[in-house]
Amino acid sequence: MSVATTAQLKAEEIKPKIGSRVLNSKEELLSGEIARDIRDLLEARGVLVFPKIGFTDEEQIAFTKTLGTFAPERAGGAEEISKITLDVKENPSSAEYLKGSLYWHIDGTRNDVPILASLLSCKVPSPKGTGNTGFANTYSAYDDLPEDKKAEYEQYRVIHGPWASLFYYEPEPSLAKLQGYAGIGEQELPLVWKHQSGRKSLVIGCTAAAVVGKTPLESAMIIHGLRDWATGPEFTYSHEWDVGDLVMWDNTGTMHRAEAYDPTCGRMMHRTKLEGEEPFE
Repeated sequence: MSVATTAQLKAEEIKPKIGSRVLNSKEELLSGEIARDIRDLLEARGVLVFPKIGFTDEEQIAFTKTLGTFAPERAGGAEEISKITLDVKENPSSAEYLKGSLYWHIDGTRNDVPILASLLSCKVPSPKGTGNTGFANTYSAYDDLPEDKKAEYEQYRVIHGPWASLFYYEPEPSLAKLQGYAGIGEQELPLVWKHQSGRKSLVIGCTAAAVVGKTPLESAMIIHGLRDWATGPEFTYSHEWDVGDLVMWDNTGTMHRAEAYDPTCGRMMHRTKLEGEEPFE
């Protein structure tokens, strides 16, 4: 007689305020039996690392779909892997745009509903000591602010646009390039996101251009001051990649960035995403 077994989530903390390693087998992950527990842990910890799990592209897509609704790279697009690299030979259409990924950001700040999460698997790492991916828990960063600062920041709204990130790596862009980035769109968002769960997180990063009603200098002091706070050592984790690693992060309460590497080194990541489930509010 066969006996039904139910997989249980096996995880360990990486740092007190961010990150957990998930130690379940590939078969347990693909079964979907612990999907709800993974979702809960993701919200609680911000970043989940699946060390050397070695998913194929098909398995990564299948695993992503156990956790929510698969988000195609383009509206109406196929359920497929996105190649993430700065190598223009491998990624000629978006390597230039991905330069903004080297700076702290949240994906989808030009949208009403940003993606819920991204899953990134390592196919080719950069040389050790380069090309890590950094993460910052903006839930924890908000929670640890002084109460008077929380009350102040909850009043503010911020203009976000991909054009703002352009100035991080190209301080004097041509008008044509600036117009192209501006054409992607922008959005006015709350500085503090009041989630449906009752938790709150900071909405900051390199797409943040200006605080509504503040001077340029006042805006910069707020935006960059909060970035410095939220990327302090207690709120951040830097993942050094090995082939086969999968890392998943909560895009609604975590900033991320790629750390500098040689674009010609062959570093290659494969990404899938989960559709967003709540608007910025």
